[in-house]
Amino acid sequence: MERSTQLWIGVVVLAALGGAVYKVSKDDATKGTATTTSADLPEIKATDDIDKITITNAEKGDVVLEKKGDKWEVTKPVVAPANQANVKQLLDNMKELKVKEVIAAAPSEDQKKEFQFDKDKAVHVVASKGADKKVDASFGKSGARGQMVMVEGKPGIYTAAGYSSYLYARELKGWRDTEIFKFDDANATQVTIANKSGDLSFTKGENWAGTAKGKAIADFDGEKVKDAVRAFKALNAEDFGDGKTPADTGLDSPESTVTINLKDGAGKYVLKVGKTSTGTSRYAQKDGDATVFVIPQFTADWALAEPSKFQRPKDAGADAGKGGPPMPMGMPPGMQMPPGMQMPHGMPDPHGH
Repeated sequence: MERSTQLWIGVVVLAALGGAVYKVSKDDATKGTATTTSADLPEIKATDDIDKITITNAEKGDVVLEKKGDKWEVTKPVVAPANQANVKQLLDNMKELKVKEVIAAAPSEDQKKEFQFDKDKAVHVVASKGADKKVDASFGKSGARGQMVMVEGKPGIYTAAGYSSYLYARELKGWRDTEIFKFDDANATQVTIANKSGDLSFTKGENWAGTAKGKAIADFDGEKVKDAVRAFKALNAEDFGDGKTPADTGLDSPESTVTINLKDGAGKYVLKVGKTSTGTSRYAQKDGDATVFVIPQFTADWALAEPSKFQRPKDAGADAGKGGPPMPMGMPPGMQMPPGMQMPHGMPDPHGH
């Protein structure tokens, strides 16, 4: 190739590289990836005295949490006790939020959409003390460049450190207090289960005793009562039946009512169990609380138990020898070897075969 041709090729390549560098520089200027000072960055500042949090989470809608006295409550879309631990985690996380850098100082609508700040994807969080907003920020796309955030009153798109999306994007049931019962099972002294099998009654003296329809349960196993009590001692809801009528849940005519009494009058726990909710879970309601809970199958099975669930298995130990080693020497005369089974090598055949 002639030298002049090589020179022209070099000029063309340099021009192309120059154009690419210019484009990258222009994009960086638009997106704001250039280094910025802390003075250019907005502040997200949570405080200890926040008393209201509103989370607008795309298609999940709004959740409003408010502090009443020393406890948090959900006030929208339902009014219910809040999960105190989950609210505390959220507040602690807000104190860790920090804006790191500018991604786009004056973003276009297309850029906002690209970084998922449209209403059907962004998580908008407002935390306040009275009328004073402490945090007002929207969180969008998260990726290799970090967590995207926009702060109220500032036009830019930024990256933020400290954001944990699962703390903000919970389903409504994750903000609610799911506790139904909590007691020490060792203190249970009496249990009654009223279901289609009739009344089952269990009383604890030195050991547990049980009756079904007033008659002692044959082959009764007191350990099964302990298992039943353990199923209720720390019972939490899987979900809630908000908006369901008593006819929908079957709680207008419960399929079972479980009553657990603790010693020395320390407490009485009553649970009504209704229809199947989804899968094998069931609707339930406790005395003195209008909340409709959804409880797991494991607990519901004890509420719907028949007397046989509290008996020792009749064939316990009967099959202990199945699948074991060959029959030992000295097998009684007349006993036949199972079909296809042969005596081990070197062992005398008791039948002389």
